[in-house]
Amino acid sequence: MNLTRSVFAVLLLLLAACVSSQPRSGAQHVTLIYSGNMNGELEPCGCSEGGDFGGVKRRATQLASLRQDNTALVVISTGGLVAHESTQDRLRSEYLLKGLATMNYDAVAVQWQDVAFGTQFISAVPLPWVASNWQAGEFAKARIIERAGVLLEFFSWLDPEQDPAAKMQATAAKVSADTHGLLESLKAAKSAGRVTLLSTAYPLEQIKNILPLTDVDVLLIQSAHEVYGEPQQLGGTLVLQPGSRGMRLGRVDLELAGNHIKTFKHEVIPLPKSVPDAAYLSAWYDEYNSRVKEEYLKRSAIRKALRSGDSPYAGADVCAQCHQSAHQIWLGSEHAKAFGDLEAVGKSFDPDCIKCHTVGFERDGGFIDLAMSGNLVNVQCENCHGAGQAHVAAGGTQPLGNKGWAPQQMCAQCHVDSHSPDFNFERYWPKITHGK
Repeated sequence: MNLTRSVFAVLLLLLAACVSSQPRSGAQHVTLIYSGNMNGELEPCGCSEGGDFGGVKRRATQLASLRQDNTALVVISTGGLVAHESTQDRLRSEYLLKGLATMNYDAVAVQWQDVAFGTQFISAVPLPWVASNWQAGEFAKARIIERAGVLLEFFSWLDPEQDPAAKMQATAAKVSADTHGLLESLKAAKSAGRVTLLSTAYPLEQIKNILPLTDVDVLLIQSAHEVYGEPQQLGGTLVLQPGSRGMRLGRVDLELAGNHIKTFKHEVIPLPKSVPDAAYLSAWYDEYNSRVKEEYLKRSAIRKALRSGDSPYAGADVCAQCHQSAHQIWLGSEHAKAFGDLEAVGKSFDPDCIKCHTVGFERDGGFIDLAMSGNLVNVQCENCHGAGQAHVAAGGTQPLGNKGWAPQQMCAQCHVDSHSPDFNFERYWPKITHGK
């Protein structure tokens, strides 16, 4: 009996040893942090609570915190980082890229707006750019990422129809329109056991018509305006839609069976002012503001030299001579302190801010600087009603420039969605209502 028990015990030990030596096939986990289309938004405007989200310094803090809690973090961007519409955009985009380059991104897709200043502009910054159908060799075709034992491969596809070179017959196209190479690369990545991610700036229905998603595990589509879209699954493909302007981050926790998504959990992480600025970016930010001031002073000198004749703007003190009641209401409003608000946060040299906190900035005869045009600081009568010097000279018989405008139209010159998303005319108007 004792011998039988001894043999049975040995058999159990041998069985346990065999079982423990077999590879375990438990699920693996990886977390994606994704965003897109920051559109040159280096920092939030801060003029309204609803718009005070995002910014490079808060993003750095949030990413550091997320990485501290999760070692299986993959940080990616669908691109659209550069803005190119105003004179300030090149400088802002330069510092935006420099700031992001400190955050250890795993992959960043190239969008057409990113190469608006040329490929050298963005190639000069050490970000892991990806453009899978780019013809030349400036950008990687894909990026392989390893995290917590999971292999992922990131691809991106630029719309060939938006290629500026394709519209110029004398210039060779910068990207290929042939999807065969991309599909083969996706298939090879899946065969090698990698999770595939494909970034595009297409809306979902369009990309579905362009290529099959059979070998795409995660598809990132055209950014929504500010707020992230709800994730959706199409067969074995998880579709993610980032928000724009860098106001938030998307997080998706993936449970994997092999290199296929078994389950996912999604959340959107806001970046309000309660998220502290990353201290290590202080020098970067000071340098940016110094460059902004330097450029502002250069342009101011040019505008001073070019200014000729009298200004078409009169200034609020002149308006007050005939419109005393309206002037008193204005003095008690936030509009009358608008330039001081900029000075309090060190932004009185930033053209992006000055244009709505002074009268006629970058217009003929408008605000240049405090020394030359200090009478045109703050949001004054002429911001809304138009230049008034001709009206004054004519004793009030000459109509103001914006005569006939509805009050809502006047407000909409500055109270735009990007700066004042919570603006509600019916709620704001009683604070400044005056006149007839």
